Amino acid sequence: MLVGVDDEVLLPIGQFARLGRLSVKQLRHYDELGLLRPAYVDGETGYRYYRASQARVALAIGLLRSLDVPLAVVGEVLSGVPAALEGVRESLEEELARRRRTLSCLERVMAEGLPAARVRVVAEPARRVGVVRERASGTEDIGRATSVAVGRLLEVVTAGRVSGGVPGRAAGGVAGPVRLVGLFPVDLGELVEVSVALVLEDDCRPGGGLELRVLPGGTFACATHVGPYEHISLTAHAVLAWCAERRHVVRGPLREVYVSDPAVTSPEELVTHLMVRLEESDES
Repeated sequence: MLVGVDDEVLLPIGQFARLGRLSVKQLRHYDELGLLRPAYVDGETGYRYYRASQARVALAIGLLRSLDVPLAVVGEVLSGVPAALEGVRESLEEELARRRRTLSCLERVMAEGLPAARVRVVAEPARRVGVVRERASGTEDIGRATSVAVGRLLEVVTAGRVSGGVPGRAAGGVAGPVRLVGLFPVDLGELVEVSVALVLEDDCRPGGGLELRVLPGGTFACATHVGPYEHISLTAHAVLAWCAERRHVVRGPLREVYVSDPAVTSPEELVTHLMVRLEESDES
């Protein structure tokens, strides 16, 4: 032990680590980050020494880390930044909601077994669409990205920045009106680009930043999902499994054709058509 300039006893890093309930490795890391600097560093040996009064900060860091607070935010909390934990709370709420959706899907699989939705082959014409895109940070972020894209698209429609008609007719081979179509890559990586398309009449001219595209037509495998959007992945699994069993090569994105209006339809009664464009694989 050493005595500091204010006559307070300084503790070597090992002893302080036990007092602050942190490891020596953590203390060295927090020193490098500037979260918890030692009171004194021996210039010859490099040994770190701490005041006993610094244990309160060490314990606070341990508490915040146990609550999954990122180190960058820990520094803000220790610096007294107002509302530093608000973003952490929102992040934890989003994670909790995602976990609940995952649990809901798991419970459905436990109750009904692995999905085996009826898949049919349909012919779909090419369609003019106005598209908005949103980037998801991973598979767990797709729901948020989709909601943001839908919201942006509906804002354009509500503001009247789409001239011409918006169809209420049925897609070829798929019953019910088609208005919005979600487009998702079949192969999911760390970054996922989500697109939501508004089907347009031939004379419709999209504005408001919508990207005009043509969704290719062709032959599609299609299954109807009835139930909450968070369970759509189960029906998508059934469609992809059906394609794999028949050696169909899937072309283009997975399409989610939203038939129901969630504003007036209960989650258990939402109807969504899952569609993937097919290409016969080589038998060689």
